[in-house]
Amino acid sequence: MSDTEKENLQSEFWRGGFGNTYSDRNDSNVERIISRTKLWAQVLKSTDGAPPRSILEVGANIGNNLRALKNLTSAEFHALEPNQNARETMVRDGVAPAANVHDGLANLIPLPDDAVDLAFTSGVLIHIDPENLLSSCQEIHRVARRYIVCIEYFSDKAESINYRGHENVLFKRDFGGFWLDNFSDLQVLDYGFAWKRMTGLDNLTWWVFEKQS
Repeated sequence: MSDTEKENLQSEFWRGGFGNTYSDRNDSNVERIISRTKLWAQVLKSTDGAPPRSILEVGANIGNNLRALKNLTSAEFHALEPNQNARETMVRDGVAPAANVHDGLANLIPLPDDAVDLAFTSGVLIHIDPENLLSSCQEIHRVARRYIVCIEYFSDKAESINYRGHENVLFKRDFGGFWLDNFSDLQVLDYGFAWKRMTGLDNLTWWVFEKQS
């Protein structure tokens, strides 16, 4: 299967019924937003000296991360999301202005270079086929002026995991290492782990990177 065919399958998966079900399953209830707010308060500590004034979430779904970030920052929000229902929910709920909510996948972000101070993924790189991962990270790197945040499942070795009965749609690896191995201008500002037992979130490893000029 070619890279284009893999990309098309990925796009169809998240734009269609599975993507709609994912949105329904991850609705913006109070407990979820509180947990996300606590996580982001920790993540953003390393940017206190120069807080981001604009933030892009790549693969935002209905914007639960951005909803949490509203409790912590007055930055301008942007969102990239392939699922139409999720985009409409974000606009309806005022998560981000309609003009800032974009249709698309990570490997082709419809924004100019250095468009935002901070770009991030949360549970998104895990769903990108390994053959398309570098091109997606290159796009995120291109549009992020200063900071990149990565919040993903972690594994010491690259592996594919069955995801709700589907194969080849969830991939784990050391994403922090992937960023550092492929982008020599990145410096780690902080990293950490959100333990499901204590946070109510999934077991998530996170990294904050800063671009070095």
